[in-house]
Amino acid sequence: MMVEKQDLPVHRARAFLEPGPILLVTSCHDGERNVMTMGWHMVLEFTPSLVGCMISVGNHSFELIRQSAECVLNLPTLDMLDAVVAIGNCSGRDKDKFAGFNLDVQAADHIRAPLLTACHANFERRLPDDRMVKDYNLFIFEIVKAHVAPQPKHPRTLHYTGDGVFVVAGKTVSRRSDFRLGLLGNGR
Repeated sequence: MMVEKQDLPVHRARAFLEPGPILLVTSCHDGERNVMTMGWHMVLEFTPSLVGCMISVGNHSFELIRQSAECVLNLPTLDMLDAVVAIGNCSGRDKDKFAGFNLDVQAADHIRAPLLTACHANFERRLPDDRMVKDYNLFIFEIVKAHVAPQPKHPRTLHYTGDGVFVVAGKTVSRRSDFRLGLLGNGR
């Protein structure tokens, strides 16, 4: 069956291709810390667990992360939507977002950036190689510790489509029985 389509300006492709849930990225360097909202990231490898992130050089977190070579990916859920938007609408250069948005934190196990306790999951990451940062603003991080709430198994995460619109992850569909065991993406 053919589905009729219409042309779309290419800069709007992100509404369909955005790779994953919105994250809150915490960073810390020389006693200064920040939290930013981020949507441009991608899983690159199972073992070691690598995640690529695009961070604009104009973003306050850019230099904190580049200088410290570490950060935390914090996975917010639908109940944190107001904080996600508010954090993304201001700069850490002008405001202490942790105090301004009443963000509770706890110390990470392996890095200096804090974990956001209200988030469903926290992923401590280190930057083993920054070759892609200068030319592309692409940080390739290795996850060194993962903290995940046991329930719900499939949280209601936020996915940004542009123009101030989010899609919320919802119903899950399992086709696990149809996959060959080696193709389940379990890192073998």
